[in-house]
Amino acid sequence: MGGHLLLTLWRSADIRDSAAQLAYDTMVYYKGNLSGQTPGILPGPPPAGDYYWWEAGALWGAMIEYWHYTGDTTYNDVVTQAMLWQVGPNQDYMPPNVTVSLGNDDQGFWGMSAMTAAELNFPNPSVDDPQWLALAQAVFNTQADPSRHDSSCNGGLRWQIPLSNNGYDYKNSIASGCFFNLGARLARYTGNQTYADWAVKTWDWVTGVGFMDAEYNIYDGAHVETNCTDINKAQFSYNNAVFLLGAAHMYNMTESDLWKQRVQDLLDATIKVFFPNDIAYEVACETHMTCTTDMLSFKGYDHRWLAQTTQLAPFTHDQIMAVLQTSTVAAINQCIGGSSGRQCGFEWSSGKFDGSVGAGQQMNVLGAVMSLLVDSGATAPLTNSTGGTSVGNNNAGSSSDNFLGSSKPATTGDKAGASILTILVLLTVLGTFGWISTGV
Repeated sequence: MGGHLLLTLWRSADIRDSAAQLAYDTMVYYKGNLSGQTPGILPGPPPAGDYYWWEAGALWGAMIEYWHYTGDTTYNDVVTQAMLWQVGPNQDYMPPNVTVSLGNDDQGFWGMSAMTAAELNFPNPSVDDPQWLALAQAVFNTQADPSRHDSSCNGGLRWQIPLSNNGYDYKNSIASGCFFNLGARLARYTGNQTYADWAVKTWDWVTGVGFMDAEYNIYDGAHVETNCTDINKAQFSYNNAVFLLGAAHMYNMTESDLWKQRVQDLLDATIKVFFPNDIAYEVACETHMTCTTDMLSFKGYDHRWLAQTTQLAPFTHDQIMAVLQTSTVAAINQCIGGSSGRQCGFEWSSGKFDGSVGAGQQMNVLGAVMSLLVDSGATAPLTNSTGGTSVGNNNAGSSSDNFLGSSKPATTGDKAGASILTILVLLTVLGTFGWISTGV
């Protein structure tokens, strides 16, 4: 049963134990390490299963952070196999078998997870395999390719990559957000100014086209045939979170007042819109529970990326952690226990288990619990001058033309160059965490 117990002083050991149980319960949804299954993916895509390719990429980022925060190596080999199996023939996370639903954001989520592996010194693959930094660079290079940046809407990434895909005529915030995030992180990690220039250019485009307004509300996207004037004003929390983490990297690298103000304003807007009463809430779909499978996974990214923002932009720490602590308690309190494991629902603010279960819902609570370990000795994201060991390759990745059918041979090897279907102090509860590992 859920917690609902008295507040007591936070203990990292309880949170680590809870995270371990939640990690297990999340990985139960992964079948790719079983005989006859495809490594790297969650069951899907529909109708074969509930999950599109991108969500598995997001899962591996969460599991890399789980290892970082807890020191538990249980899943490292599975994560490495999964991340390497899905790189695609050009080692840029564009495997041909996902072409019919491959968006810039989908590719971006896998690239961001590879970047996380580099920043956190996740164990490097063998020298004969693609390396984490090079994989992140390959994703960035393909997305910086001129073929991805046409003149419609004065620039910006389209949602889908192949022109035959439904959604190729749509430009959206999450595609540009992943690209901005990856560019900012590569700039900080490598010190290469060209990545930073792309990050600035992307931020300027998103604000210029109106996808991010003066109050730092971030809207979903618009169609190229209207010159992106038909803006869909649905707001999704992962848009704010992906831009916030990227902005925090830009601030950490530049220490500029401009990026500090952007971080603060975007943080204020994120909390105002997506954390009413300091509890994560997906405003676009949660009120009437019209959330798609994709949307059911957003809360975990919010927690994880907000927690990391506190390390990169320390002036945000107290404001963020006060919210994450309250939200995490709410997340845990709506989970239920049982002989076969723990199940966590989606509607945290209700205080009751809503019966909505899945990999995303479980990953959300894992992300929330892990976020509370950010102050328990976890190192901030590294760079290649502060201890990062992942090997990069300026020329990693293939051109978009190659993916779309060119016979130009792929190159292998730091060249600076997801939206999901859019409609789209330290107090916690001892019992909140204890019940997960004890079965109470």
